[in-house]
Amino acid sequence: MDSGFFANLGWTIGALVVLAVNITALIVIPKGRKPTAAMSWLLLIFLLPVVGIVLFLLIGNVRLPKKRRAEQARIDGIIRDRVAAVADEKADPSSWPVWFTRVTEQNEKLTSLPPVGGNRADLIGDYEASITAMAAEIDTAQKYVHVEFFIVSWDKTTEVFFTAMENAVKRGVTVRLLADHVASRKAVDQKKTFAELDRIGVIWSWMLPVQPFQGKYQRPDLRNHRKIVVVDGRTAFVGSQNLIDRSYNTPKNLKRGLKWQELVARVEGPAVAEIDTVFLSDWLVETGVMLDDEQVPAAQLAPAGDLVCQLVPSGPAYETENNLRLFLSLIHGATERVILTSPYFVPDEAMVYAITTACQRGLEVQLFVSEIGDQGMVYHAQRSYYDALLEAGVRIFLYPAPFILHSKHFSIDDDIAVIGSSNMDIRSFSLNMEISMLVRGESFVAQMREVEQAYRDAGRELTLDEWRREPAKATFLDGVARLTSALN
Repeated sequence: MDSGFFANLGWTIGALVVLAVNITALIVIPKGRKPTAAMSWLLLIFLLPVVGIVLFLLIGNVRLPKKRRAEQARIDGIIRDRVAAVADEKADPSSWPVWFTRVTEQNEKLTSLPPVGGNRADLIGDYEASITAMAAEIDTAQKYVHVEFFIVSWDKTTEVFFTAMENAVKRGVTVRLLADHVASRKAVDQKKTFAELDRIGVIWSWMLPVQPFQGKYQRPDLRNHRKIVVVDGRTAFVGSQNLIDRSYNTPKNLKRGLKWQELVARVEGPAVAEIDTVFLSDWLVETGVMLDDEQVPAAQLAPAGDLVCQLVPSGPAYETENNLRLFLSLIHGATERVILTSPYFVPDEAMVYAITTACQRGLEVQLFVSEIGDQGMVYHAQRSYYDALLEAGVRIFLYPAPFILHSKHFSIDDDIAVIGSSNMDIRSFSLNMEISMLVRGESFVAQMREVEQAYRDAGRELTLDEWRREPAKATFLDGVARLTSALN
């Protein structure tokens, strides 16, 4: 046989393999995925088969292993049973708008956590002040301290927090800490951080460890992004801030002079029990140890204010996107205004439609984002939405460099708000474990209005005319980044 035959045979086999791969991809990839995500994966595999297949095998599964999801379902069942046993701890919805009552019912159905009344929440927008406030609260601990952060680092800024934990341990207080395995291990001087935790006697564990040789493995970029501190079950902190210096101590950030701007809520009242429940659930999943004998039930916590709060944990351990459903429901229920703050704003189609439809209904809609970005692809993907938003009537405010506006919150009308760890992007909706606190109360929204005004005063408004003068090179990068952002 001549060489031409083998060449033709090789081309034929190659074509058949490519055809088989494409047919398989068309069958497997669209199943259970949003059309935009499926189309992005298919486009990548069709154009770059080897790269696409390898990436899909590595990060194509958007859910945690079945064992983890089954454990989350079991924990939700435990929470439901306890809520049913003390039904009087739930808030009275008789004075609420019907649509808001339906939103809280949706949240409870998805997470098993009910809305609870009698809470107080105070916002802290100063970076160092929030860490100092957490440390001061730990200094009052008598029984236990629960700490959970995406990134944990021992540095000059967080030293006061570590000192407070050390002093608490010396007093006989049990201090437990959870840290995301991938994010915290990437932090500067991470070995010193966890050696310090061991030295001072903190009981700690990794969250979502990627340790395949120890039988602990899932998609590496499925992370626990929550930020929680609970002291004695009576006071808690939730928000956007990690336990690290506001520069994150990296050479790149220090060279650019970047500083993170955050927002944290200090919470008192029955909602603290729900925040603690999220920590205890994560502790149980990661360590196998149930600490329910230590928790203070919400019904036993004295009222501290007039706020109604409901905690909404979300992430790949759940069957659906709890945070996205919450955000969409609130935007659709708004009657006057929607004011959004998100450092990484890469919405899906449903979120874009909800926001632009709010404008078309005559609502005031504002979005606060950073003028500059710390993550190139996310920054450009975010910018790709500005034209459609501005054209619809959304007012976009840019927080000035060298600050990265990392706060994650939004307000609806004059009495409803959300604060927590969740960005408004595909990663937070589908890939990260997040915590969001829904709040109903004019006093809390009034605090948030002050924060929003401070953002306006510090930054500037982006207009449609200015945006349309952007150079073609930049908008080209925006479009490419938008396509890749759908790969989840």
